[in-house]
Amino acid sequence: MTTITERPKTAEATPPRRSPRSLRRRSTLIGWSFILPNFLGFALFTLVPVIAAFVLAFMNWDAYNPPTWAGLANFARLFRDDDFRVALSNTVLYAIGHVPLTLAFSLGLALLLNQKLRGIAFFRVAIFFPYITSLVAIAIVWNMLFDPTSGPINQFLHAIGVANPPGWTASTTWALPAVIITSVWRDMGYYMVLFLAGLQAIPREYYEAAQMDGAGHWRSFWNVTLPSLRPTTFLVLVLLSVSSFKVFDLIFVMTQGGPGRATLVLSQLIYQDGIINGEFGYSSAISLVLFLIVLLVTVFQFRIQQRRER
Repeated sequence: MTTITERPKTAEATPPRRSPRSLRRRSTLIGWSFILPNFLGFALFTLVPVIAAFVLAFMNWDAYNPPTWAGLANFARLFRDDDFRVALSNTVLYAIGHVPLTLAFSLGLALLLNQKLRGIAFFRVAIFFPYITSLVAIAIVWNMLFDPTSGPINQFLHAIGVANPPGWTASTTWALPAVIITSVWRDMGYYMVLFLAGLQAIPREYYEAAQMDGAGHWRSFWNVTLPSLRPTTFLVLVLLSVSSFKVFDLIFVMTQGGPGRATLVLSQLIYQDGIINGEFGYSSAISLVLFLIVLLVTVFQFRIQQRRER
């Protein structure tokens, strides 16, 4: 008969306890290992160029000769530059037209497509699709639609009795409205998605309580939907304002700032003076002014939002 002898129990080796300072150091190093790659890309391609542009705004530089100190001469030149005044006016007009129209259409589409119907996903994708479509293709198609002689839009206006339809992109009066219409059509799908997310986050109990109080569709929209969408509306307003003041690509492809200077905006003036004319100091001064305008508009919107929350 064999007997099983138990092995003597040995004390388990306990790992050495680390000090709180070493744990914090380890957590910091792990955090920086995740942040550092993205921060290096941001610093190299965004932060350093922005700082360089701020410095160049007070200098004269043509990329061939060493930069020379100019002080406030570039900013004094802005007040005498007629192109700057036209570009600033066009940029403000574009923002005044683009922001409210895109906001209204995107909210209206979100309300229409916030329904539980068969095939509703197809219409959501179809409206969002222009936002991810090639901008060059969009500009070419809309230029064909806006053609004064053979475009479908003017042909339709002729058919309903409009004797002298607009010249659209060939007219100094209608070129900017044509660009605004195109940009609203392209952008409203993206902001519709943001409003859809906000609408679907509103609890159904709010609408049920409003119905019990006798509120109709309009009162429910005014007293329940709009107040609940206030954070989403604020986000959309900020994004729209920033993108409107920085508009460049659509105008550059559709009209290249023309006819004449009818659609010349600040970002295109920066491109012309800096890249084409080689006046990097002056173009940096214009970019600094554009930065201050966007900053002031954003701060103003944040202040209004804070007052509403109080």
